[in-house]
Amino acid sequence: MAQQLPSGQAPRKKRYQAWLKRSQAALLSLGLGSMTPLMLSTAQAQAQAQLNEYCRLSPQAIAQKDQLRTAAIEGNATAQSQYQALVQQHNNQLNSCRQRNWPRQQAMWLRVYPCDTQAGVIEQILDDIVNKGYNHLYLEVFADGQVLLPRSQNNTPWPSRISTPGLENRDFMAEIIEKGRARGLKVYAWLFGMNYGFVYSNRADRQNAMARNGYGETSLQFVENGSEAFIDPYSPQAIADYQNLINQMLQRQPDGILFDYIRYPRGTGTRSVAASIADLWVYGPASAQALYNRAQNRQGLALIETYLRQGRITVGEVAAVLAQYPTEGTPRWQGRQVPADEPGVDVSTLHRRLENDLWILSVSHAAQGVVDFVDTAATQARSRNTTSGAVFFPGGNQPVGQRGFDSRLQPWDKFPASMEWHPMAYAVCGNTNCIMEEINRVRQFASPGTKIIPALAGDWERPHTGRPPLRDQMAALRARFPEIDTVSHFAYSWQEPQFDNDRRFCRL
Repeated sequence: MAQQLPSGQAPRKKRYQAWLKRSQAALLSLGLGSMTPLMLSTAQAQAQAQLNEYCRLSPQAIAQKDQLRTAAIEGNATAQSQYQALVQQHNNQLNSCRQRNWPRQQAMWLRVYPCDTQAGVIEQILDDIVNKGYNHLYLEVFADGQVLLPRSQNNTPWPSRISTPGLENRDFMAEIIEKGRARGLKVYAWLFGMNYGFVYSNRADRQNAMARNGYGETSLQFVENGSEAFIDPYSPQAIADYQNLINQMLQRQPDGILFDYIRYPRGTGTRSVAASIADLWVYGPASAQALYNRAQNRQGLALIETYLRQGRITVGEVAAVLAQYPTEGTPRWQGRQVPADEPGVDVSTLHRRLENDLWILSVSHAAQGVVDFVDTAATQARSRNTTSGAVFFPGGNQPVGQRGFDSRLQPWDKFPASMEWHPMAYAVCGNTNCIMEEINRVRQFASPGTKIIPALAGDWERPHTGRPPLRDQMAALRARFPEIDTVSHFAYSWQEPQFDNDRRFCRL
């Protein structure tokens, strides 16, 4: 949830005046500060806005558009007409440049705030994204337990991000999609997946929908920041809520839809590894019942129930189950391959086999919940002819040691190949090598035809959080994987941190 400063922020008009002064200062530095919008149009016609090899606009073209937009906001009808014409011109130039230059598609990840609803703000943001050479936008529409839906039309369990009185009918998502397209941007809706947020987890009627581990915890107790609330992917209630949410988003007709947080929470220290069934998020009522349903005979069911309850089974318990159901031969459940010699082995040997097989069953069951969740979401998008993508960590599916697994248990290698794959290649090693290795790992798992769209993190010009500049990462990506022609950059807030802070903490 966006934080707010105490009252006393500059009113809207003063904010616009500040923008105008900044624009005029930029124009003065370029020798254009004394020109009217009409004069600017004539001057710019003599020196067309040239895009560099990264499809970025020149400082002169940016300054001209900034002044026209500011004047249009102030009510200048001539400037408004010229601004719209310039927006279309830059749209055409961006499209032409991207067709000629690698990558063909370049996306920016964007979060918006309530103050972005002020006149001209979202235009300024979208213009800046186009100025930087991006032709795709990944717009965050569901995150931190808030949805980018108008309050008057929000029938989901989550509150609307734009809750300002008087804006109940403002469909900001639809507006951004329309204004983005006018600038040559394809706009994707970006949603958190299994992380439904704190507000959802506090609802009395959603307690059975939350994921739980064998220690009686939800992710709110497990994750140190106390804000991540993961659901049980087997929960009918959680699934129905998400389907309704997706339907609301698809009604706004985005160019695509991306699903993030398609995983379980990540712990710290030793809890970053799932090494026992108690570490798995399979103790919610729906997940537990689905696990029981995987039994294929009564012996199998009895042992699954015992294993889930105790975290282990004993030799005596195996012997008791065999004696209780003597006609069933040997315990069976989905996925268990029964060795030919099993009817003749001693109970101690059988116990060792069964305990190992129960661990494999439990991990597979937890992972299958993630796969089913994203497959259901992708199917819903496909029914509306909308492109879908899965966002994931390249290391989220890795085994750890002889028995453990990354606690996120993110089996992205099993995600549908019909979806776009968006690996978050955020590795930190002081250079680009580890980032490229993460992308290469995804390529090795992907089946032929899978569209891989790496997400790179950082700032275009400067190192950021231990990562090389995006410019360097892009050069390394092109050199090593020239066949990858679509990439995204996380995030606009990282490239424009001061502007992001101003927007985040402003008060309407």
